[in-house]
Order: sequence, then C-alpha cells, then structure tokens
Amino acid sequence: MPTGLIHDERFLRHDTGPRHPERPDRLRAITAMLRATGLWDKLAHLPFHPASIVHVDWVHAEAYIERVRLMCERGEAWIDTPDSAICPESYEVALLAAGGVIAAVDAVMLGRCDNAFCAVRPPGHHAEHGRSMGFCLFNNVALAAERLLRDHKLERIAIVDFDVHHGNGTQHTFEERADVLFISIHEHPRYLYPGTGYEHERGRGPGEGFTLNVPLLPHGGDEEYRKAFEERILPALEAYRPQALLVSAGFDAAAADPLAHMEVSADGFEWMTRRLRETAQKHCAGRLISTLEGGYDLEALSEGVRRHIEVLME
Repeated sequence: MPTGLIHDERFLRHDTGPRHPERPDRLRAITAMLRATGLWDKLAHLPFHPASIVHVDWVHAEAYIERVRLMCERGEAWIDTPDSAICPESYEVALLAAGGVIAAVDAVMLGRCDNAFCAVRPPGHHAEHGRSMGFCLFNNVALAAERLLRDHKLERIAIVDFDVHHGNGTQHTFEERADVLFISIHEHPRYLYPGTGYEHERGRGPGEGFTLNVPLLPHGGDEEYRKAFEERILPALEAYRPQALLVSAGFDAAAADPLAHMEVSADGFEWMTRRLRETAQKHCAGRLISTLEGGYDLEALSEGVRRHIEVLME
C-alpha cells in the first residue's frame, strides 16, 4: 500500500504576514518538490475535513478554542504571543490541519495506507492546553494520539519529536500519563526557545519515566543525533513497545535553518526516519503517522521532507 499524504491549498490561507518564518511559502516549497521529483503522483492523497470542536477539546480548553475563534474573527494580528500570528482564516485553517492529522490516523489504522505524512500548517507541538506558543494554535500530534487511544482503542502510543525546538505543548499534554511515551530531541533549552526540555523533565505522577528529553548542545549534527538515537531514543522505544508511532517532523535542525544552531544534513534526517520506520515495522505493524512541525529554510525543508517521505515509501 502507498504512503498517505495530507495536503490542502487552504493551508496557505493562514497568513502570518510579511517576514514571518512560518509562512505559506513553506508548503509551496514542499509541494513544488513533490511534483518535481514525481513523488506527488506516487502518494495516496487522503480526503479529510476540519476537526470538530469535540475532538479539539480532547487536548485544549473550551475557553481557549473559543478565544482562538473570536480573535481570528475580530482580525487580531496575534494570539497570546506576537510569534503566534493569526488572520481571519487562521481558526478554520487550524481546524483543517487538526482534521487532516486525525484523518491520517484513521487511514493508517483502517489499512488504507501503510503510513502517512501530513503537510499541514499551522504547526502544533508548542500549543498548550490553554494558550498558543511558537506559531502553534492546536496541537496536531497530541490530537492524533488521542484519536488512537480513544477511538482506535490502542493502549501505548509513542511520539518522537525531532523538531529543533522542544515540544513543550505535547509534553505538558501527556506528562502525567503512561499511555503515551513522549520523546523530544532538540537544541538545549539554555540556548533556544522555548526554554524547556531539560533531561530532568521525565514526567510526573503516573507519567514519571514516560517523558524522555534529549537536549543537544548547539552545532550538533548527524553524529550527535545518531549517538542520541542509538543510546537513548531507540532503546526507550524498544522497551516501551508502542502500538503506533507518531512523529513531530520538524526540519529546523538543518544547518541552514535561520532559527536554530544545529547542523543536521538531509542524510541525517533520512537516517532518523529510517530508524523510526524500522521501529514502527517491528512493534506497530508499520503504523507511523508523521506531521510537519518546523523548518524555515525552504531548500533545507523541502530536501528534508523529500528524504523523509522517500523512506516512508520504501
């Protein structure tokens, strides 16, 4: 079966304004690459629709969801922090992104595709229960995990976040639970936004030990990421034996990215993806759903996504 793709031109309507790093051109670069390489026609383009409020409420406070709606309706320029730029269409686009990731989960679980990549925006892994952070409105990967647990009745989900920024929103969603293993590898919080994701953050209460943060010092590249995977991330996944694997796929650890200080190559992203796919094949019957997070140099982003998708399609 093919690899599924979630994409819609309506994601371009989330207008973050001039000079904002999380801009529509990110998706334009990805789709141009997919068409130029012939991957576009080899992917299964999955149908989807906006997430319902009932689903978004799994992760976010009702008052926050309504505040996002009202602030977009009023034409406000940002919500909670100037980084989180919005426009009148942003609320509907964020619901569409969430719905796309949920649809990808369903397609993989129902055997319509082997795995899936969700080329969505706005991204989600910084969005917390009641506030927006770091360009994110609704936490797409957290909603995907809830879909797997609540509606597909799985008991153990793993989320691996290799965005260069710590996935604080995802961590806070699941840090008191044992049914989701959250792993984030990122630039050390002493040097980079959002200032969380220290090694001592391991979860709380019944979730203690089910959060694994792997912060790396600036200028780490393929070698450092490979060592972290082999010594910490892959053994943690092996011990947990997840029934489905979710990936927060940020490509901003690339050497050319303007928002961080790491030096991962396209080969490095390919290597990480291959190790994660092998884990999914071993423990999850191949069930892997990847959703786009960061990546702000357009060339590095599109090349990283190309390598990522090619591995998923193998």
